[in-house]
Amino acid sequence: MSSHPRPALAVIGGSGFYDFFDNDAVHVDVDTPYGTPSAPVAIGEVEGRHVAFLPRHGKQHEYAPHTLPYRANMWALRSLGVRRVFAPCAVGSLRADWGPGTVAVPDQLVDRTSGRPQTYFDGGGIHVSFADPYCDDLRGAAVKAAGSGELRVEPSGTMVVVQGPRFSTRAESRWFAGQGWDLVNMTGHPEAVLARELEMCYAAVALVTDLDAGLEEGQGVHAVDVFAEFKKNLGPFKELMRSAVAAVDGTDTCERCQVHAGVSLPFELP
Repeated sequence: MSSHPRPALAVIGGSGFYDFFDNDAVHVDVDTPYGTPSAPVAIGEVEGRHVAFLPRHGKQHEYAPHTLPYRANMWALRSLGVRRVFAPCAVGSLRADWGPGTVAVPDQLVDRTSGRPQTYFDGGGIHVSFADPYCDDLRGAAVKAAGSGELRVEPSGTMVVVQGPRFSTRAESRWFAGQGWDLVNMTGHPEAVLARELEMCYAAVALVTDLDAGLEEGQGVHAVDVFAEFKKNLGPFKELMRSAVAAVDGTDTCERCQVHAGVSLPFELP
């Protein structure tokens, strides 16, 4: 691997969010025990800080939510020096009052996926704390950044992650909303728990692109509309993420996300 800066912060771009820097970024190919990540990792600068960027779905959206190399992605970032990760993503809203263009910074997650490798610890008694799946330090930075921009911000919420790649039925959507959940997404798990296992701070920053199927009779979610809505707000959303990176106080893993203290791991973290 060629010489490059070691970024302590990273942004993982979601659907429609495939680049973050101008032409001065360095692109690094990373190999991991779990294969190659979705794309080479770009390393650039934001407000004088070295920052890594990885397009979650690949540069050309090659990977569907259920085929993403989640373990390779998170391992690659950690091996490059990353300890804090912002994870912008496109989401459907389960609330009529959180319309398209709303930015939410969730504080809770519900996993409704299946069959996805979701741990690095396939043996031994390693059980990470995940009661609060997102880092409060990063959530605070994202809320602060969103509040100073042009997009509406919701400072908390519960995001349910579904298997995909299909969208929800009306019955599923109404069930999710009836549980009091606020957002629906396809990629937030296992990404969040893998970050926790690697002792990286992690926060999702969700851009609402649509109202989910159960909220408007006669309406359904269409991929073309989701991408169009995300593209419309992409400029302000990127600026929000740059502001969030600049607002982070410190670059090391916070104490609460250092979940392996006193635990003997079966392998050394990268």
